[in-house]
Amino acid sequence: MNTNEMKEDSHHTEAVMSTAVETATDGDVPQPPTTRSKLLRMLEAATSWPSAFEQMQNNEEVFYTKDGAVSEAPRAKTQIQYPEPTKEFNSRLTKTVRRSLSRSISQSSTDSSAGSGTEFAEDKVSPRDRQQINSKGNSDFCIKNIKLADFGRREIQLAEEEMTALTALRKAAQGEKPLAGAKIIGCTHVTAQTAVLFETLAVLGAQFRWAACNVYSTQNEVAAALAEQDFPVFAWKGESEDDFWWCIDRCVNLEGWEPNMILDDGGDMTHWIYKKYPHLFKKVKGVVEESTTGIHRLHHLSKAGKLCVPAMNVNDSVTKQKFDNLYCCRESILDSLRKTADVMFGGKQVLVCGYGEVGKGCSAALKSMGSLVCVTEIDPICALQACMDGFRLVRLSDVVRQVDIVITCTGNKNVVVREHMDLLKNGCIVCNMGRSNTEIDVASLGTSELVWQHVREQVDHIIWPNGKRIVLLAEGRVLNLSCTTVPVYVLSITATTQALALIELFNAPDGRYKQDVYLLPKKLDEYVASLHIQTFDAHLTELTDDQAKYLGLNKYGPFKPSYYR
Repeated sequence: MNTNEMKEDSHHTEAVMSTAVETATDGDVPQPPTTRSKLLRMLEAATSWPSAFEQMQNNEEVFYTKDGAVSEAPRAKTQIQYPEPTKEFNSRLTKTVRRSLSRSISQSSTDSSAGSGTEFAEDKVSPRDRQQINSKGNSDFCIKNIKLADFGRREIQLAEEEMTALTALRKAAQGEKPLAGAKIIGCTHVTAQTAVLFETLAVLGAQFRWAACNVYSTQNEVAAALAEQDFPVFAWKGESEDDFWWCIDRCVNLEGWEPNMILDDGGDMTHWIYKKYPHLFKKVKGVVEESTTGIHRLHHLSKAGKLCVPAMNVNDSVTKQKFDNLYCCRESILDSLRKTADVMFGGKQVLVCGYGEVGKGCSAALKSMGSLVCVTEIDPICALQACMDGFRLVRLSDVVRQVDIVITCTGNKNVVVREHMDLLKNGCIVCNMGRSNTEIDVASLGTSELVWQHVREQVDHIIWPNGKRIVLLAEGRVLNLSCTTVPVYVLSITATTQALALIELFNAPDGRYKQDVYLLPKKLDEYVASLHIQTFDAHLTELTDDQAKYLGLNKYGPFKPSYYR
């Protein structure tokens, strides 16, 4: 398959998935029955933390079937207990000098990735065209430069300091190795934070092969550090679209190694296996997906009757939605715009397309800086939220001539198209904070009458014949992960959720999960939050027996129904 065919296939897939998927109602999403995982047996001896799936007071639990009916979940035969890793958080870095060191090294990491080509002449050659070998003689990887491994190891160590919940899970679970025998094939961002997840999965017994889900987010030094540790990683910053699919294929197409689990961000790995290697799904026990785009793809497959393995929807876990999507974007949008466009926010007219969790975070951050923020929405509930939060609800076509910044956060396609960009005023900044790179119709800008002027890394000026120019950031790809870093602490929450979802699916007995898309069990969602709340001087209130009886809850949770978001 040539590059153009791959591009057309990728765009066609995005179009089919985006238009075919309808928003699932609560009844459409089957709630997983009570789960019994090896993780619980493994952690039972480590702590007296209450059972993760204890029966309700009447010793019963309900779950929703596909048609919305309520039925009784299977009763658990064993109790599952989790660690209470309070001690794991007492050693967090608190000294100002260490935090300053972390920030300075993180910044130098960004600088080194951008300038490594001048330090190593061989970096000018595509990684696909040269073979590299680590210090152990292994060459099963493809990265920018293996010589960056030592620097990448320092980045990973710094990330571990903030990802205390994930490292606590690693220490508590490493004895029994709940992922022993798991062969995970992954397509996520390759950064210091995800490297902590990779290494945690390895400690828990898993083997894996990894590619990047974004052509700009890979930290080359981190990829080098993983390759030095004999982890098969195929990723580098600045991949072409052909490189992107080549790396995914290198992960999958290895004689004698067949995956039995998939960890995906955007659905590209799952899509590629369906397209090229469908026979591999015979051994796959499940898919864990963390993005809105990927979940849309999975729901599309499920409704078409083509989803042949269980899938865990991590994206709609409350911990993922509220923290990664909302709080992470609220902080990283400002840093991303400053770092790329040197923008002053006060008084700027900003249009945020979409008021989901990402849109809420972006809007709140920009409003706090004095920007005049308008919002577009298709969902009347989200639209009402935007109005109640003090934002003006508009149509893009009504304000397109006045805005200074346009930010897409919808997960849809063709939100900002050429006819909109023709009307934007001179100097308008256009960028995307959604997972998919289809929200801005960048392809329509590749015409002969428009001139592309590359200004700096991830910043392009698109110049019209009359001299008007717009500023396009990251070529329409997700801005914060392409152009800057995001808070490590938030990524710890997402990574912990992913790890628990993999453990859950891998250890579930046959028949527990059908060929459908499931939400992460609420108790596991609450457990992720309980691990992270330990990092603050925070203390949960415990229900009395009488209060728990009055509310009809188990005093140790879950405290919300499975459909609560």
